[in-house]
Amino acid sequence: MTQIRTTDNSPYTLKTDSELSAKSDIERIADVKIANLKLDDNPNLLVFPQALGHHGDDIGEGVIISLSDDKISTGNIMGFIGVNNTQIDIRSRFAQQDDEDYFLHYMLQKVFAINLFNIKHTTNNQERIFDFLLYLFPYYLKKAVAQGVFKKYRRFEFNDANIRGPIDVNRHIRQNIPFRGTVAYTTREHSYDNEVTQLVRHTIEYIRTKTSGATILNNDSDTKLFVSQIVMATSSYNVRDRQRVINQNLRPVRHPYFSAYTDLQKICLQILRHESLKYGQEKDQIYGILFDGAWLWEEYLAKILKDFGYTHAENPNENREGKNPITLYNGNPRYPDYYKGKQNKNFKYGDDIPDDNDVLDAKYKMLDFSSAARDDIHQIVTYMHILPSKRAGLIYPSIGKSEIKKQYKIYGMGGEIRIIGFQVKHKVNSFDDFVKEMKKVEDNILFMKSESTSSPQHS
Repeated sequence: MTQIRTTDNSPYTLKTDSELSAKSDIERIADVKIANLKLDDNPNLLVFPQALGHHGDDIGEGVIISLSDDKISTGNIMGFIGVNNTQIDIRSRFAQQDDEDYFLHYMLQKVFAINLFNIKHTTNNQERIFDFLLYLFPYYLKKAVAQGVFKKYRRFEFNDANIRGPIDVNRHIRQNIPFRGTVAYTTREHSYDNEVTQLVRHTIEYIRTKTSGATILNNDSDTKLFVSQIVMATSSYNVRDRQRVINQNLRPVRHPYFSAYTDLQKICLQILRHESLKYGQEKDQIYGILFDGAWLWEEYLAKILKDFGYTHAENPNENREGKNPITLYNGNPRYPDYYKGKQNKNFKYGDDIPDDNDVLDAKYKMLDFSSAARDDIHQIVTYMHILPSKRAGLIYPSIGKSEIKKQYKIYGMGGEIRIIGFQVKHKVNSFDDFVKEMKKVEDNILFMKSESTSSPQHS
């Protein structure tokens, strides 16, 4: 087994004989668009966000890694991926040590509304993948059961005097000759107790057996409520039926209403089959769990900025309409990552612009004004103009202190653009210390409004 450890947005040179011999495996995933991996053909690979194209940067168009000669280059993708006997562990660039990636865990905790306690790092990627699956289970359970407990038509067999369906002649002859006053018949009825809810129930009972099971299943009041609803709906649960239930769920759920159960079904299968899956045993099998760092960073900031009055606009995709757009002109929506204030469509040149209006765009990469893409600058100036706002900013995670790194005055109608560094604490002794330090940073996020102590530069 060859294990390669690197961080996001970083180069890594293959050095050892084992790493160099793994190039044929690495080539299977190098420079391949995530959308082209055909996730349905790789059931042991999970990618978040699962709706490719949900994020403005379009994770589906990105690649996990690039390979040139003996050098691997990573982008915003973090997590674990493997092919055959080669495993690549991509951690956040803010990981303090090889075995500590508090920043990734912390963003997951915020975005997926999960509680992480007593994080124990391990060099075994398979177990780390399994831990992530357990953490994410409540999130997908809540998304699915919020649509209602899954129900479908099931065929039931009865043998009594209250005939409510077609008579099963063969079974009636077998069971009721000589005649006993009952009739064998079948019915087709909607039932909450079916193979999908049974799969969820088996997953719940399996998680209960784990050390952190109680914490996961009691994550919050909604999780506890939805767990109890699944338990009540699956009265026929029997632990000995687990393999049969798994086999019944190998075909993905396709339902126009209970759409969220497709993702829940997949993560349940991953959890239940984890101990029996022999990762890398199937030729060219791709497996792992991946997170788009840009998406995580945007969703994490949305949770924080919401408490300070910012609106999070979300791009539309094939599954849903966009949320909270501002409008360039009639019928032409735009989706800034975050904005503060309400768009004034009747605004005219010379009108007063509210001092509190603001527009922010999340960037996961290291950033200064010279490295900011022209399109990023042009886009955020457009948002600032049509809201309108006197300020706009690009905000990125930084090892340095939280501050406005650069501030530029814009010619024409005026306003200013800020390059904002949001501090990620990295010199801490434990995950609890990391959480406390990040809370201090989040509570002081209004530093983004402060004026630069030096005279703003012109761009």
